Amino acid sequence: MSNQYLDPNLKVFSLNSNKALAEEIAKFIGVELGKCSVTHFSDGEIQINIEESIRGCDVYVIQSTSAPVNEHLMELLIMIDALKRASAKTINIVMPYYGYARQDRKARAREPITAKLVANLLETAGATRVITLDLHAPQIQGFFDIPIDHLMGVPILAEYFKNKDLQGDVVIVSPDHGGVTRARKMADQLKAPIAIIDKRRPKPNVAEVMNIVGNIDGKIAILIDDIIDTAGTITLAANALVENGAAEVYACCSHPVLSGPAIERIENSKIKELVVTNSIALQEEKKTGKVVELSVASLIGEAIIRVHEEQSVSVLFD
Repeated sequence: MSNQYLDPNLKVFSLNSNKALAEEIAKFIGVELGKCSVTHFSDGEIQINIEESIRGCDVYVIQSTSAPVNEHLMELLIMIDALKRASAKTINIVMPYYGYARQDRKARAREPITAKLVANLLETAGATRVITLDLHAPQIQGFFDIPIDHLMGVPILAEYFKNKDLQGDVVIVSPDHGGVTRARKMADQLKAPIAIIDKRRPKPNVAEVMNIVGNIDGKIAILIDDIIDTAGTITLAANALVENGAAEVYACCSHPVLSGPAIERIENSKIKELVVTNSIALQEEKKTGKVVELSVASLIGEAIIRVHEEQSVSVLFD
């Protein structure tokens, strides 16, 4: 692909959550990032100024709603409002990481469904399309009444392990029942079997009993999840796998939230390597020896080009 994208009506803007990824995506497409400034009034209110004309343009705004999530979400909503009032033709939101997705149903009485609330906010602000990566639950796509392109990180993660030339039989492990579909996709790519960790709490505040469904004995186990937050589940799972006979354990995820004690837990666990994507910008102190970061820039860049040129995006799911 030539390094200069020819249609001047395609504009890519970045807000503050993941500038490095946005620059990589713009470079892949062959455009300069659009000029806009995000500043604050002295009381902390966000002020956004778009510093070039976008009238009649198809605009793509790159923003992960990662920590600080409320700040990044407000930046995005205010940007959408600015674009709408500046007569953008389409406002396409590129959210490599969709925050507030973990509350996607009422698990208990009187709980909110924040994943739906965020969808409503984006639509009401004026978004016309959303491009996202590995939603916590795929049914969140149904919370939107605008088109949503749901990209998959599994092929990128699988490709890394294919090229790693692991010495021994591989088994893909889901750390819970909810992630079985994801584990199955990865297993198909690596032509490996799957195993599932079945967690039970005998009673509240008593340590979880972990039963492993599937054969992991003497195998190289690859744990896969969509989000790793405090890394409690994934490190317990890794240690259980080793105790039950796995030869070594790798872990991978699309969204390295890695908050609180996460890095310390991973460093002290049986996990040999944690492979993540750059859907969330990692702070320097989180880039330890065990963490391997893969880029989703070409996947997202290709999706933007295909949407803009009205081609199929589904070919990217394979």
